Amino acid sequence: MLCKKIRIKRLIIFEKQVKIIILNTVRLRFKDILNGDLLMNRYSAESIQVLDGIDHVRKRPSMYIGSTGPEGLHHLVYEVIDNAIDEALAGYCNNIIVKIYKGNEIEVKDDGRGIPVDIHAGENVSAIEVVMTKLNAGGKFDNKSYKISGGLHGIGVSVVNALSEWLEVIVYRNGKLYSQRYQKGVPESDVVVGGKCDKTGTKVTFKPDKKIFKNINFNFDTLSKRLRELAFLNKGINIEITDQRNKQDIREHKFKFEGGIVSFINYINQTKTALGKKPIYFEEKKDEFEAEIAIEYNVGYTENIFPFVNNINTVEGGTHLIGFKSGLTRTINDFIKRSNKIKSKLSLVGDDVREGLTAVISVKLRNPQFEGQTKAKLGNSEVKGIIESMVYENLSDYFDRNPIIAKKIIEKCVQSAKAREAARKARELTRRRNALENDSLPGKLADCSIKDPDKCELYLVEGDSAGGSAKQGRDRSFQAILPLWGKMLNVEKTRLDKVLSNDKLQPIITTLGTGIDDTFNLSRLRYSKIIIMADADVDGSHIRTLLLTFFFRYMRELIEQGHIYIACSPLYKISKKNQVRYSYSEEEKNRILKKIGGHGTTIQRYKGLGEMNPDQLWETTMNPEKRTLIQITSEDAVEADEIFSILMGDSVAPRREFIEKYAQYVKNIDV
Repeated sequence: MLCKKIRIKRLIIFEKQVKIIILNTVRLRFKDILNGDLLMNRYSAESIQVLDGIDHVRKRPSMYIGSTGPEGLHHLVYEVIDNAIDEALAGYCNNIIVKIYKGNEIEVKDDGRGIPVDIHAGENVSAIEVVMTKLNAGGKFDNKSYKISGGLHGIGVSVVNALSEWLEVIVYRNGKLYSQRYQKGVPESDVVVGGKCDKTGTKVTFKPDKKIFKNINFNFDTLSKRLRELAFLNKGINIEITDQRNKQDIREHKFKFEGGIVSFINYINQTKTALGKKPIYFEEKKDEFEAEIAIEYNVGYTENIFPFVNNINTVEGGTHLIGFKSGLTRTINDFIKRSNKIKSKLSLVGDDVREGLTAVISVKLRNPQFEGQTKAKLGNSEVKGIIESMVYENLSDYFDRNPIIAKKIIEKCVQSAKAREAARKARELTRRRNALENDSLPGKLADCSIKDPDKCELYLVEGDSAGGSAKQGRDRSFQAILPLWGKMLNVEKTRLDKVLSNDKLQPIITTLGTGIDDTFNLSRLRYSKIIIMADADVDGSHIRTLLLTFFFRYMRELIEQGHIYIACSPLYKISKKNQVRYSYSEEEKNRILKKIGGHGTTIQRYKGLGEMNPDQLWETTMNPEKRTLIQITSEDAVEADEIFSILMGDSVAPRREFIEKYAQYVKNIDV
């Protein structure tokens, strides 16, 4: 069976590639290769191929949008929305409306000033056509039209145009309506001047080119997540999205947050117990630089920091994040030194002061230096010092004015430092123990013979009985088996030192070989597939959730890089005469019975994996040619964090609400 995918939503991260923006590309073609030698005498003018801007975008789309998969597809929408957000940042736009139509056509409409429509002196065509067809064109370069902008490369909407089957732009400006339509980036005609209008703004409608993208099906939740994020980062702006692809099930969201990033913190921490009554917020504006920072500590142990520059989520951080971290550490250590009520001989490090911290850092500046078109990291060196001073001055002042909350935060940081020291000792003890043993791998692990990680897979199996069947039924060359027993630790409610010393998690950590938390190194992973195989009942679901919580909190990259899977085991064995079939759901069982008839049929309901003999387990759950695996990936870190906090955290009310909301969708769980 094919491997199905289930997605835990996440903040979108594009494939890491070097992006090179080129107007004209000259490519050398060596056609003739004989016996490994280039025939240089055939190299002539006809060997030179020149691609103009649009041709190059269509030829090498990943250089501009990251990939031709789902990430790149949604990036098209973000590029158009970013132009509307830039109008909002300039103070001219209050509403942004996004619609998804049948056929995956996208419409983005704003009430900004509208794209200029007069004739461009250098190109001798309307400015609309220049913006929509020329890569390095836009109002982001003169530092007059837009003081702050996310789309500084000026290639966004022209790339969207080039990668669309068709695109239409309508501009409302000067009391008139101007429009132009394009096919694969090429204008069908000159700009058409229509009737009168009493508003301003721009509407862009496009359909992605099926020949460019693997799939043009837009994900409503993915787009909604980005729009919600933008509404948080730009307080007071109204952003709406409507999915009209299914007339019987029209979905829509309206986002408007007067509290800005403070509302963002409240949204992220809605299922957590905060140490204070409200988030700590401060902002600073100077010259052509603006910064907002909101932070809140909770009783948990997970660090969540979301850095943004000009509304762009800089997932790889940069100088603003470095400045924030250093400023935070310095502030707390200095406060401890000058406080008479807090005694600690430990010098706190960054990990200590960020335990249980949720923070949003939003920086807006005129000339940000990003790494590549996807802008994953900020490089402006001057930003580090500005943010560090900003954090130190404002947070020190807050601590002085709020000593009770400050004491709670400091005490939590000190406890984190003590736990870090305990974790260090636990690591050293583990290393010494492994060094004294001939085989440092867990005794219950049945390893595979192949040593190439790309070809190996590890089954984490619930129970010794099922583990025994899996060991006998597996393909020993590439399948390793690690039985799990007893109650698994809920890492959501404990610190790292307890995780490292837990006898249920130690075998997993040792077997994978990557280390955990700050010592995690994906290159040391011993198996490319880590497959959780548990019973299809309440206990099995609990074990799966506990393991996923552990991986998300301490080995998140395994999820983000697609290494974690769930094995689907059958619920029924259906036998009739010499035929044996397996059913993975009630619906499938009914279909099988309808096909073969119920008379003379024997139905066995599996209560657990341990009831299956080795050959049945191989045939149904472990054979790569027939098994079904569910791959766990991460699309939205904020929502994934929320789900784990609800299911595994201390707060009962959110968990009860979650169960009541989704209980109707539960299937195949024994009662």
